[in-house]
Amino acid sequence: MTEANSTGKRRSWTLPEDLLVRIAERAPRYDAENAFAAEDLDELRAAGYLRIGVPITDGGSGLGLRATAAVQRRLARAAPATALGLGMHQVWVQAARSVSARGESFLQSVTTHAAADRLLAFGVSEPGNDRVLFDSLTVAEPDGDGGYRFTGTKVSTSLAPAWDVLSVFGKDVSGDEPRLVHGFALRADGGIRHLDDWDTLGMRATQSRTTLLEGVHVPADRIVRSLPVGPTADPLVFGVFAAFELLVASVYVGIAERAVELTVAHVRDRRGLDGRARADDPDVRRAVADMQGAVDAVALQVDALARDVDELEDHGARWFPLLVGTKARTVDTAQHVVDEAMRVVGGGAFRATGELARLARDVRAGQYHPSTRDSAARTIAAAMLGPVAAAEPVAGPAVASGPVAAPMSAAGGTISS
Repeated sequence: MTEANSTGKRRSWTLPEDLLVRIAERAPRYDAENAFAAEDLDELRAAGYLRIGVPITDGGSGLGLRATAAVQRRLARAAPATALGLGMHQVWVQAARSVSARGESFLQSVTTHAAADRLLAFGVSEPGNDRVLFDSLTVAEPDGDGGYRFTGTKVSTSLAPAWDVLSVFGKDVSGDEPRLVHGFALRADGGIRHLDDWDTLGMRATQSRTTLLEGVHVPADRIVRSLPVGPTADPLVFGVFAAFELLVASVYVGIAERAVELTVAHVRDRRGLDGRARADDPDVRRAVADMQGAVDAVALQVDALARDVDELEDHGARWFPLLVGTKARTVDTAQHVVDEAMRVVGGGAFRATGELARLARDVRAGQYHPSTRDSAARTIAAAMLGPVAAAEPVAGPAVASGPVAAPMSAAGGTISS
């Protein structure tokens, strides 16, 4: 993918075609063995993939969110789980770009790590915590020198076997008001244990295992943010959320695109008993046309919003409804397209070892990433209608009050795959 920066200088990085072929060939084995995509990571790291969003001046390729989303779409067509898992690294890199572009430098360490080809992962999601970034069940205990010890359980920690740097966050209740503390732990720090419990329907190569933080110490120089509990439009939250929603959505666009490709290849090679090509069947042609039209619609939405993030477009309070709506709509569309592909291709697609069957399992993971369909609807409704008013004890019309729409007010799901 190539894009121009503000000075007109070209930035580019392309997934080598021969590498994509090898990644696609390995995907069935990773899925069957429930194994982490280790060889994919090794080859992508060597090809500069971990540095694609790092500024050119820091040794990277300088790609913004739009171009990175295009890379993720292409990678997902070859191996969805590899794209989703390694995409967590790209979320952090693009969050750092967003923070920097908006005048802050507190995520410079992310750029430094990525420039050194260190793999970044998320330790955010927690069992039972549907507020995601706006509250935490993890205890963040001050060490007295500006650092913290984190104790708690995180779930869906993609890249568990391989990360070099893990983001952690928890709640500090030692002061007058609780604070949410964000920092980065290194694998060498110790105090972090992964359970070998990732045995799922699809997206198996992400190895998004449960993580136990057992008093892991993060010193002051690796604490990057302290925020109040509750919704906030802080640059950290916006940067992470915008990159997460759009890079995850791009993976599901890629899955849908691949499903269409497989369907077209199948119907071109098949004929009925009357000798007529399946590709000439009007019902098949209508189905394929509808599938491609649906993919085009969400692909353009993801691309447009990613461009707006890069270009600092000011959507104001509309940002979060646009992001959650696009992600949820993309996942629903991808699942519909894959299901249609299975129907058009017929019984052969039902074989567990077939690529379409793997896509049919992988695509269903999308409903579990934030924002879910229901939570997206609540966020959009709050933006349009205001928050739900509390029940009134006396007769009379209810009057809504408070903010029109809180960012990620009902994000739901987990950050990671």
